[in-house]
Formats: sequence, C-alpha cells, structure tokens
Amino acid sequence: MEFMTSLPADEKVVLVGHSFGGLAVSKAMETFPEKISAAVFLSGLMPGPTLNASTLFTEAINAVITQPGTRVTYDNGLTNPPTTIILGPRYLATNVYQLSPIEDLAVATTLVRPFYLYRSEDVSKEIVLSSKRYGSVRRVLIVAAENKALNRKFLQLMIEKNPPNEVKEIQGSDHATMMSKPQQLLTTLLSTANKYS
Repeated sequence: MEFMTSLPADEKVVLVGHSFGGLAVSKAMETFPEKISAAVFLSGLMPGPTLNASTLFTEAINAVITQPGTRVTYDNGLTNPPTTIILGPRYLATNVYQLSPIEDLAVATTLVRPFYLYRSEDVSKEIVLSSKRYGSVRRVLIVAAENKALNRKFLQLMIEKNPPNEVKEIQGSDHATMMSKPQQLLTTLLSTANKYS
C-alpha cells in the first residue's frame, strides 16, 4: 500500500499477485483503481464484489490445513482456532513444486515460514470490494495447468462468481509457475502488460 501511495498520479502499474497475494492485489485494486492498468492473479485467490475474500481465504486454508505434514500452531490455546500453519516438505513436493526443478524445492523447504491465519471476520473487514472501484480494474487470471494447491473446482468457482477479463493457462506448470515454467510466465506477463498498458 505504501508503494501504491507513492506512485505519481499519472503513473499506472500492472500488479501481479501469486496465491494468497491475490488478496493483497484485490485490496490495492479497491483502494487505488486509478493507478492500476491491470491486475494479474497468478494461481491467485481472486475475490470480488460477489465472492467474499474471507470465503476464499477460509476455503484455501481448509484445503491446506488437513494435509499430511502440515504443522498447525495454537498460540491462543487448543480450544481456540489455529493461529499459524507451516507447509510440510511432503506437501510442498507433491502439491506446490511437483514439476519444479529439485533444487528449487530444496531451497523452498529451507525458506518455509509460518503462515498467519487471520480470522475470517478480520479478512471480511479488511478486504471489502465494490463493483465501482475494484470492478473498474481489468483482471487476468493465469492458471497453472498442473496446479494441485488450488484445484480446478476452486478456480472455476472464482471464474464463475467473479469473471476476469481474460483467463490464460500455462501448460506443464505447478503452483510455483515462476519455478516450473519461468520463461512461459515471463512471456505471459509481458504480453499482458503490453496489452493493458
């Protein structure tokens, strides 16, 4: 948000949000629509005025939290909701980096950090999207063809409830498209930026 605030009034950017980064891009779209020429959701959560951000967040977390090897912490006690999750090496290898070079998986497993689990109510308050502001920004959804972290049914729900201007697919890509298909991703992002700028 600081970066978007610092942009001069006559400059526009193409924002790219990967995975949960789609929520941050959505918030920026609602807050700064006049500064964004297009928003790209790269295997990203893509809420909208008719698809609540907290619903998507909760669905995505619930799909991950029960996976083998995923560690869950309960900093507020076992009778309260979990506070963080840490993706385990097996989940990363089979669902996130399954088509990426083995070196990238090895680095990723050493860089894993706890992912904070926001309360659904907090997500609902923080990310409120309108047709007038959020809806005025062109959206492109890039689908990783072999994405196991966000399944096709989930992606289809986002497309149906909040149709983007364009859907592009990168064949042979896992959830970490920047690792499994970096050249194809670069080409796709450049063509999108050229088209919408």
